[in-house]
Amino acid sequence: MSKVAFVFPGQGSQTVGMGKELANQHSEVMAYFEKADETLNTNLSQLIFEGPKEDLTKTFNTQPALLTTSIAILDFFRKSGIKADYVAGHSLGEYTALVAAGVLSFEEGVYAVRKRGEFMEHAVPNGEGSMAAVLGLDRDPLSAVTTEVSNEGFPVSLANLNCPGQIVISGSREGVERAGVKAKEAGAKRVLPLEVSGPFHSSLMRPAAEQLREVLDGMKMKDAEIPVVINVSAEPVSDALVIKDKLIEQLYSPVQWEDSVKKMIDLGVDTFIEIGPGKVLSGLIKKIDKTVKTYAISDEESVLAVLDALKEDKL
Repeated sequence: MSKVAFVFPGQGSQTVGMGKELANQHSEVMAYFEKADETLNTNLSQLIFEGPKEDLTKTFNTQPALLTTSIAILDFFRKSGIKADYVAGHSLGEYTALVAAGVLSFEEGVYAVRKRGEFMEHAVPNGEGSMAAVLGLDRDPLSAVTTEVSNEGFPVSLANLNCPGQIVISGSREGVERAGVKAKEAGAKRVLPLEVSGPFHSSLMRPAAEQLREVLDGMKMKDAEIPVVINVSAEPVSDALVIKDKLIEQLYSPVQWEDSVKKMIDLGVDTFIEIGPGKVLSGLIKKIDKTVKTYAISDEESVLAVLDALKEDKL
């Protein structure tokens, strides 16, 4: 029996104008953007639809903007009757997955990721932390490199295990630079510095994690209606208390995306539908396993195209 997973993108997939066309055509979609404005008491929808880009890419704006857009698109897509057997999201996208699974309300999700973005932005003084993508080196030799550099007093660790041959490292600026040099010596093809405002998913995010705990403690999280494959463990989880602990851990732990996708495939998923702007996750999933079907939906045209394709697949 064919199984379906809905997956939700994280930071980096945002674009000015995302969701605008769908919102202008459908009042129920626009309602999500209006609800986000109301929840955060700010004109987030105008920033999403009109920019400027440099403000949209600030972490504390990007996170609620992506969650709002993805959930609005999901709500429109769900009218088709297609249901997910599992949900997952990449980093920030995990919160979108939790809203999709009924763990958090939409308003709680938007508020949580706004605060999460603020805490992440302020956890480390500007310029003291960084991230870089390492291409062409497996996780074990790269992990050995980051351990060696960290033991020398320059914290750095694996942050995103995206797909074979693509791993992001994160930590102190000098730690990331030193690890980049050693990674090349160990056989990495390329090391690409990332334009981010902090060393996300590294030990330097622990202060932000403690602040996030206080926010999540104030929310009525429910058990998941659809199992959520969690970033930290790459395991399906439905228990609300476990999910909360894992969300806090997620801030300073690596995103196990490759293992999460493999776990869903092991559980019978052969169709992945990426919901939100861009096709980043679809690309990663194809690099993990070429045999599965991937679809990406971001507007009405892509929703209709995916529904046609799924009818042919008899989902």
